[in-house]
Amino acid sequence: MNTNAITSTSGESQKTDKVGPPLWLLCELTYRCPLHCVFCYNPVNFDSVNNELDTDGWLRVLNESRALGSVQCGFSGGEPLLRDDLEVLVAEAHKLGFYTNLLTSGVGLTESRMSKLKQAGLDHVQLSFQDSTKELNDFLSHTKTFDLKHKVAKIIADHEIPMVLNCVIHRLNIDYIENIIEMAIELGAEALELANTQFYSWAKVNQEHLLPSRDQLERAERITNEYREKYADKLRIIFVVPDYYETRPKKCMNGWGNVFLTISPDGTALPCHTAAMLPGADFPSVAEHSIEEIWYNSEGFNRFRGDSWMKEPCRSCPEKENDLGGCRCQAYMMAGDPAAADPVCDKSSDHHKVQAVVTKAQLPNGQHVSEHPLIFRDAKSSKKLEKENVVF
Repeated sequence: MNTNAITSTSGESQKTDKVGPPLWLLCELTYRCPLHCVFCYNPVNFDSVNNELDTDGWLRVLNESRALGSVQCGFSGGEPLLRDDLEVLVAEAHKLGFYTNLLTSGVGLTESRMSKLKQAGLDHVQLSFQDSTKELNDFLSHTKTFDLKHKVAKIIADHEIPMVLNCVIHRLNIDYIENIIEMAIELGAEALELANTQFYSWAKVNQEHLLPSRDQLERAERITNEYREKYADKLRIIFVVPDYYETRPKKCMNGWGNVFLTISPDGTALPCHTAAMLPGADFPSVAEHSIEEIWYNSEGFNRFRGDSWMKEPCRSCPEKENDLGGCRCQAYMMAGDPAAADPVCDKSSDHHKVQAVVTKAQLPNGQHVSEHPLIFRDAKSSKKLEKENVVF
């Protein structure tokens, strides 16, 4: 983190008509979490972040973001319920006019806490499951939480809070996708997000174990579409295809610094939750700068806005407005250059690296991975990966 990463020297906002406000604010309140998921999107060095913003710091973030034009606020982690001040923050966000969303594993969401959060004005809950069976759910999170999650889902329903179930999909659970959908219907979810693993952070570390085969993916899509038709009036199903099976990348966070603003637990402001890995980009702290200064003037947020930063083949590509070059973190991880074309694109000179990973994923189970086992998200693994200079 560089707390001096503001390009303006006048101290005044350099707001332009081309840059709108950060409509979606994600408050990552803590990296602490009772789960140890093998696909966690928290950075692999999460254990080195121990200076969380205090309550006053988060209240200032909420007030400044709302004043700038933010309308939706998500509280996530780690596990946000580990923050004793969560109700205070939800109440402030509600008072300011935010639509509030809690992204949680469910651990700590008791009847009493749910009542307090509803009273504070919480609008929505996204509850994560790892699978539809106790055995695999608890294995993937390295905890015994499956039964607890079912109890929490009932608590949420009893309080009449809209609920989305989120289940990260990957090679180890994709074959049970119909069971996951049935579980969502049974629990009364209004929506189910089947988010195929995107390979950053811990998912990148465990990529060989997690990337499904093409046959698995096509079967899962077919089943999902069948359920969409059958239960269109009961459940909205979102199915996100993994980038590696595309020939064009997705528009990263709907465009770098266009819509999304993430504040990490220590107050570092980021255009997406994994951007801190990028070398050479300076991301300021809300402890040193206002949200307005950060959003409009900081080097980190302006670095990949628009298309002037693009290299070939993106610079002259007639499709560049569709994806704005794709994901900068993916470009860095696979091409070694955050300004390179996203290697998912088949116009990229590094696309063969994606193809190699996909080709390996087509091998039968047991042949598609090297000797290393799954690495669970925990402090010991975090220290080991940081020592090995793994930066995902």
